[in-house]
Amino acid sequence: MLRVGSEAACLACRNLVSTNMGVRFRIPLQKLHPLSRAIHHRYAGNTNPQRPPHRTAARYFTSMSRLPMRPPKPPPGSGGRGHQQQRNFWVVRLASRLLKLRYILLGSAVGGGYTAKKTYDEWKDMLPDFSEYNWVIPDFVWELSEQIDLEKLAKALPEIEELAKLLPDFDKIGENFTFLKSLLSSETSGDPPLKATDSSTAATQEGSDKQYKKSSDKERLDQLQEELLRTQLKYQRMLERLEKENKELRKVVLQKDDKGIHRRKVKKSLIDLYSEVLDILSDYDANYNTQDHLPRVVVVGDQSAGKTSVLEMIAQARIFPRGSGEMMTRSPVKVTLSEGPHHVAMFKDSGREFDLTKEEDLAALRHEIELRMRKSVKEGQTVSCETISLSVKGPGIQRMVLVDLPGVISTVTAGMAADTKETIFRISKAYMQNPNAIILCIQDGSVDAERSIVTDLVSQMDPHGKRTIFVLTKVDLAEKNMASPNRIQQIVEGKLFPMKALGYFAVVTGKGSSGESIDSIKDYEEEFFQNSRLLRDGMLKAHQVTTKNLSLAVSDCFWKMVRESVEQQADVFKASRFNLETEWKNNYPRLRELDRNELFEKAKNEILDEVISLSQVTPQHWEAILQKKLWERVSTHVIENIYLPAAQTMDSGTFNTTVDIKLKQWTDKQLPHKALEVAWETLQEEFARFMAEYKGKDQDDIFDKLKEAVKDDSIKRHKWNERAMDSLRVIQHNALEDRSITDKPQWDAAIQFMEETLQSRLKDTESVIGDMVGPGWRQRWMNWMNRTPDQHIRNETKNELERLLKLHDEHTAYLANDEVTTVRKNLEGRGVEVDPVLIKDTWHQLYRRHFLQKALSHCSLCKRGFYYYQRHFVDSELECNDVVLFWRIQRMLVITANTLRQQLTNTEVRRLEKNVKEVLDDFGEDMEKKTHLITGRRVQLAEDLKKVREIQEKLEAFIEALHKEK
Repeated sequence: MLRVGSEAACLACRNLVSTNMGVRFRIPLQKLHPLSRAIHHRYAGNTNPQRPPHRTAARYFTSMSRLPMRPPKPPPGSGGRGHQQQRNFWVVRLASRLLKLRYILLGSAVGGGYTAKKTYDEWKDMLPDFSEYNWVIPDFVWELSEQIDLEKLAKALPEIEELAKLLPDFDKIGENFTFLKSLLSSETSGDPPLKATDSSTAATQEGSDKQYKKSSDKERLDQLQEELLRTQLKYQRMLERLEKENKELRKVVLQKDDKGIHRRKVKKSLIDLYSEVLDILSDYDANYNTQDHLPRVVVVGDQSAGKTSVLEMIAQARIFPRGSGEMMTRSPVKVTLSEGPHHVAMFKDSGREFDLTKEEDLAALRHEIELRMRKSVKEGQTVSCETISLSVKGPGIQRMVLVDLPGVISTVTAGMAADTKETIFRISKAYMQNPNAIILCIQDGSVDAERSIVTDLVSQMDPHGKRTIFVLTKVDLAEKNMASPNRIQQIVEGKLFPMKALGYFAVVTGKGSSGESIDSIKDYEEEFFQNSRLLRDGMLKAHQVTTKNLSLAVSDCFWKMVRESVEQQADVFKASRFNLETEWKNNYPRLRELDRNELFEKAKNEILDEVISLSQVTPQHWEAILQKKLWERVSTHVIENIYLPAAQTMDSGTFNTTVDIKLKQWTDKQLPHKALEVAWETLQEEFARFMAEYKGKDQDDIFDKLKEAVKDDSIKRHKWNERAMDSLRVIQHNALEDRSITDKPQWDAAIQFMEETLQSRLKDTESVIGDMVGPGWRQRWMNWMNRTPDQHIRNETKNELERLLKLHDEHTAYLANDEVTTVRKNLEGRGVEVDPVLIKDTWHQLYRRHFLQKALSHCSLCKRGFYYYQRHFVDSELECNDVVLFWRIQRMLVITANTLRQQLTNTEVRRLEKNVKEVLDDFGEDMEKKTHLITGRRVQLAEDLKKVREIQEKLEAFIEALHKEK
């Protein structure tokens, strides 16, 4: 190629500036390709086609610009004396030519060094100003200058110019050796050296010209393209090797810094600060038209198009669960990528680090992500809008925030919810409608482009393609299966889809097996594109292939969008904060701005104080309350089922036997349960009473729902100790078996207890009878009230039954059938039709009143019967066995109340306090529960204020760090 004329050389340079280089604007060839100019354009000055090309090169680079003229031929007739003389001194002339060889080599070395230095200067001028990209390098690299004297280290290294000067121009050396070879061959053949050299060189050049003229333009173009591709791959390998060394060096530096060699305050990275802002915004319920417009990279694509694989290649680890054709991404996953000394992953709400270099940790991470996805999906749904936040750190990872969304589907299959398709569209649109979101549109290259759904969706959200990056996956399968590779070129040039994009990329993210490592896939991807005719034929450009180039482009676009929009968003939240603070000052000027969590902690402390106050209740108060409530609970059973049936007996022996049997049955089956129910209800009532009393002390009514829920849930959880019931049954049984009244005060107390009970029952019975018969004549006249027909019938029935009781004062508790018939006929004679059932019901209440009146009269007689009781009522007509019964009941109540009080104060109050703490802890962990129980505009306003302030502070800290990094 070096021997081609000027036209061929210039054509080669122009072919080097092809579309494969990604250059879309015209630049002078001399400036764009200095290395090419150094190789080819030294021949461009040869405008004389008669001059041999190699001699031009020699005259240009060597000191033999003016060669000595050839001696003239001897005249005929001279006898060849001159020729003989020339033959005698050929050794001298050969030695002279060999001595001139050193000048050839020395000239070549000097010319090569000068050319290398000039080429280096021109390449150096072409490099951009990298000072604008200082933000890419983390802070700790700049801090190394404080610990390491980089200038001294740099001075110790040799200059690049000096190294370049030492390198000869091997192409020129090869040409000079060819020239020397021609000289030696000419001397050996006996011909004049320069003539032989000229003729041989001309012949060689003519043959070369003929060979190149025979070759077609297409072949030359293919050769140049192959040479260009080899050059690109060569420098690509050099760059990868340097990047690998740089990655290892950065890892060592980060590890040293992580171990604390540099004792400095731990500072969060820029991307971590930004990710925290996004996490807060995801939980923020926007008011005052404040929306989250901060940039993030949204990864969208059809199902199984390779979205997750692209993200894994960027994160350099297999971190997501995988499935064969089924939906695996069921909720948005926000992945924060940043650089760090170790390749690890961590969830936002967990402190566990997953080592991504270990397969067991990778499997555990994938399992945890799958569990979180399934947990976020509500019953009856297939996908969820709840975001899972994950951070990945590692050496050489590009800093950005990506959100992996569920794949877009065209058909709802069996097992999916009916609204799955619409839900996925709604989630995708919610993320893509952010005007600052970067849309990473993933398209499966192995299937027909017409089957794509996501491209239409992306076109709707970003019709001008100002924030969309298109990625074609599975290019290896596409090249293998596609009959027309030009379709791939049309896709990556944006000519096949109506969708527009900032850039188009082609990647390979797998080898067909889910068990392949990221490194093996990267090697496979690089090898594929090296041998792919898509790149070789110019269908794809070098900067459009590999996930590495994609990652760099996405990261660059992400940070550009962040710089352009973050300050505007900070101003929006600043205005929102002002509005919220103004509303709080106008509505709640005397209250602190407590959010929902702070209010819950305040209510929690109040509730625990109220529970502890139960221990301050005196034993006398507990026993009085327990005794009263227990008697209210069992009094009906004692009167109706024990006292009244026993009182119908004829003698005292039968009375005592009936009482003992019924008390024993009652104690075995009902009494202990009733007593424990009363004790638990008493504890609840006292707890509620203390809460009500505390409420009067300037308590905030915003806690009412929470306290009521805590009380109810604590009651449901509380279970009385079953062993206490067994011991209580024994105590009650022993108390009821005792009949020995030791002194007169106990006797009087029993009589008083009996009188109070009978009077209360008599009062209740009188009230029931009054409701049955209606108002009396006084009420009718004074209050203008009348009886109903039913009350009139019952009143007539009552009057008839009262006449029966006056005739038979010792009548039994039940009416005989003939007595019922007689009463009914008497009423019919007065024109009152009555039912036998009504007669019996009326008789029951009348006899009950009659019995209670007699019992009260008997109780008055027994007030002086203690003396007869001590003699066991011998030689006495007075029998007060009913007083003994009420003494036994009263003593049982006292003993039971004392036992329950001891159990309450010693055990149950502490158990209640424990239950309340457990309920409060459960409520504290359940944000949905707290939101339901602590509500109101005041709470919501405080919540919004806290969130907006936190967002604004985080944004300001991020902006400050961003400016420092610039």
